[in-house]
Amino acid sequence: MREHHRSPFFCRLNRPRNVRPLVRLLWLAAVLFGALQSHILVAGELSTEQVAERIHAPLHVLPRLPDLPAWPLSHAFDTEADNGPFGYVFESVDLAPQPGFDGTPLNLLVAIDRRGNFLGVEVISQHEPMFRGGIGEAPLHQFVTQYAGLNLTEQIIIASPGNLSGPRPEVAGQVTLDGVAKATASIRIVNQSVLTAALTVAREKLGFAGAASTRAPAVPDPAAFERLDFAQLLERGWIGHLHLSNAQVEALFADTPAAGLDAVAKARPDDTFADMYLAYLNAPTIGRAILGDTRYAHMMERNFANRHLWWVGIKGRYALFDDAFIPATVPPRLTLAQNGLPFELRDLDFRDRDYNPPTIAGAPHFDSAMTLSSLTEGGVDPGRPLSLDLNIIREFGSVMRERAQRGATLAYTPPEALFIYPPEPLPAWLESWRQRTAELLTISLGLGVLCVLLIAHRRSSINDRRLLWIRNAYLLFTLVFIGWYAQGQLSIVQINGLVRALVAGQGLASFLYDPVTLLLIAFTLMTFFIWGRGTFCGWLCPFGALQEFVGQLARALRMPRLKLALRTRRRLGLLRYVALALIVGAAFVAPRQADLIAEIEPFKTVITTGFDRAWPYLGWAIVTLLCGAFYYKAFCRFLCPLGAAMSLGGRLRLFDWLPRRSECGTPCQSCRHKCAYDAIEPQGSIRYQDCFQCLDCVGIYHDEQRCAPLLLYRKKGRRMHVQDTSTPV
Repeated sequence: MREHHRSPFFCRLNRPRNVRPLVRLLWLAAVLFGALQSHILVAGELSTEQVAERIHAPLHVLPRLPDLPAWPLSHAFDTEADNGPFGYVFESVDLAPQPGFDGTPLNLLVAIDRRGNFLGVEVISQHEPMFRGGIGEAPLHQFVTQYAGLNLTEQIIIASPGNLSGPRPEVAGQVTLDGVAKATASIRIVNQSVLTAALTVAREKLGFAGAASTRAPAVPDPAAFERLDFAQLLERGWIGHLHLSNAQVEALFADTPAAGLDAVAKARPDDTFADMYLAYLNAPTIGRAILGDTRYAHMMERNFANRHLWWVGIKGRYALFDDAFIPATVPPRLTLAQNGLPFELRDLDFRDRDYNPPTIAGAPHFDSAMTLSSLTEGGVDPGRPLSLDLNIIREFGSVMRERAQRGATLAYTPPEALFIYPPEPLPAWLESWRQRTAELLTISLGLGVLCVLLIAHRRSSINDRRLLWIRNAYLLFTLVFIGWYAQGQLSIVQINGLVRALVAGQGLASFLYDPVTLLLIAFTLMTFFIWGRGTFCGWLCPFGALQEFVGQLARALRMPRLKLALRTRRRLGLLRYVALALIVGAAFVAPRQADLIAEIEPFKTVITTGFDRAWPYLGWAIVTLLCGAFYYKAFCRFLCPLGAAMSLGGRLRLFDWLPRRSECGTPCQSCRHKCAYDAIEPQGSIRYQDCFQCLDCVGIYHDEQRCAPLLLYRKKGRRMHVQDTSTPV
C-alpha cells in the first residue's frame, strides 16, 4: 500500500490552510457590512411637488402627513368631504421596503381612495435584473395598471405565466392578475410591496381590519336555508341580543357629570332601558325570517352593489334614532365594529313603516327598527365575530347644554353554518412554491439522479461512450428544463442581491419568491462541502451546458482550437476573480454600476430571455459562445464571476473524492493531457477549484484499456487491484 500514499480508497480531509482564505474573505465582508449598514437609508424619492405632477385633476395632493409617510388626496367633486380625505398617495419604499433580487427595494407610487379602492400604481424606481436590460420595463409598467379599480379587501392572486390562457375560476373575494413571463418572482415582490404599503395606510387612516390583509371575507351560502322563526333564531344565537337595564346604563355614566340625572332609572333601576337585536339579512335563513320571503327577494334584487344588509330592532326607553335623524344617512346612535375598527353603517330608509306593527314571526313588539347597509369593500367580514355599539347620549346643564356619551356593546358571532369561508390564503411566497410544484419535483428528481451519478462515479464513468451519453442527456435537461423552462439559471445577480440586502439591513425574504433558484442555491451550498464547486458549474449551469454543446459541435466540425500555455491559462483565470471583486465591491458603494458590470454574464441574454434582447447584449452573448467554440468553455474558465464565487465556496470541500494513485503525475500524464479543463497538476493532483467534475479522469482511472499504469501492469503480467471508490466517505 506504500505506492498508494494518495489513496483512492479513503477520502482525505483538507488541511485547514485550504479554508483560511475563504474565512478571511468572509470576515472582511462581515466587517464591511457592519461599517456600511448604518449609513444606508431606504427612503422615498419624491417631494410633494413631484407627487403632485403625477396626480391629475380632479384629484389634488395635500401636504404630507407628519405621522405617516403619505399625502392625503382631495377630490374636486367629493360629496363626502366631511368624512375626511378622498384618499391617500404614498411611496411603497417608505412603508414596505421589500428588497428585490438585487437587494434594492422597489419603489412604487400607490394611490387609494377612502374605501380602499386602488386609484392607480406607478413604478418610480426598480433594479430587478429581468426588467433592467432583460425583457425591459414595459411589461412591469403594464402589469401595475391592473391594480386600478381593485379593492384592498380582495385577495389578489398573481397568475403563473404558464396559466395565463383559458378561463379562471371565479371565487368570491378573489381577483387574479396576469403575471409576467420570465419574471414571476419579481412580480410577486411587486405585488407584496403594493399590498403591504396600501394595507399599512388603510389600517392607520381608513379603519381597515387586519383580517382583510390575510384572507377573503366569508360570503352567505345561498343554499343554506332552514325555516326558523324569530324565537328559534334567538335561541341559537343567530340573532344577536343586548339587554340593558336602567341600573346598567346608570353605571356607564357613573364617572361623568351626567351621573344620577335619570329620574326614571332611580325609581325603577331594574326596568328595561333598551332591548336591542341584530340580524344579518344576506343569509337566507335569517333574512327570510326577518323580512318574509317576498320582501327578502325584493330587497336582494335591489342590492345591486352586493352590500351587507343588517336589521336592528329595539324596544324599551331608548330608540335607535331621534327626531333629528335624517333617513338614508349614518345613524349616530349605532356603530358597527370588527377587530376593534369601526365600519360605516347607512340607513336604507325602511324604518317603522315596514316593521311596525312587526311582521316577524315569533318576534316581540319593537319600538323602532332599521334596515342598514355596509359596503362590502369596507373590510367587514360578516362571517366572523363583530359588534354593534349602542351609543347612549345624555344632555345636562341648565344654561349651556353639554353632552356625555357612553356605549354599550352587542357582541355577535355569526353562525358558521350559513356562510362559505374561503380557504386561508397561503403566504405570497408559499403560493409561488405551490404553483411551481411540478417544476420543483422534476428538478428535485434531477438533483437526486445527479447525486447518484457522482456517488457511483466509477460505474457512471468507466465506459466512456456511456458517460458521454449520460452527461449530454443531463446537460440537455439542465439547459432546456432548468434553464429555459424553469428559469433556474443561478447568477452573480443573486450574490449581488445578497450583499445589498445585508448592507441595507433587509432580510432575505425575496429569495423565497423564486423557489427554483432557492432550491438550486441550497443544493449547491450542500455540494460545496461534499464535491466542491464543480457540481454546479459542471452539471447544473444552463449556460455552461450550452457552452459545452458548442464546444462539442466545434470539435465535430473540426474547427481550429486555440492552445495556451499553462501559465497563461492560470493568469487568465484570475480575471474572473477581478470581475467578482468589482461586482461585489460596486454592490456596496455603487449599486447602479454593479448592475452594469454584472452584464459581463451573458446568462440573462441566453437563458433568461432566450436571446430576446437588444443587440449589444446579444452580440456579447454570441461572442462568449464563439470563444467557447475555439477554446473549450472559455467564458466559464476565464471570465465568469459566478464561477469565481463557486470556486471560493468550493474550498469548503471536506474530501478529496476524485481517486488518484501514486503513478498519477509521476510519471503518468495521461489524465492531465486529456482533461479539457486543465484541472490536473503536472504532479497528478486535482485542482478542485478548476474541476468541472466531468468524470473523464475517473473513467480513465478505472479503465484497464485507458489507464497507463493499469496497461503497464497488465503488460508485465501483473494485475493492479482497483477498488470502487464510489462514495466520498
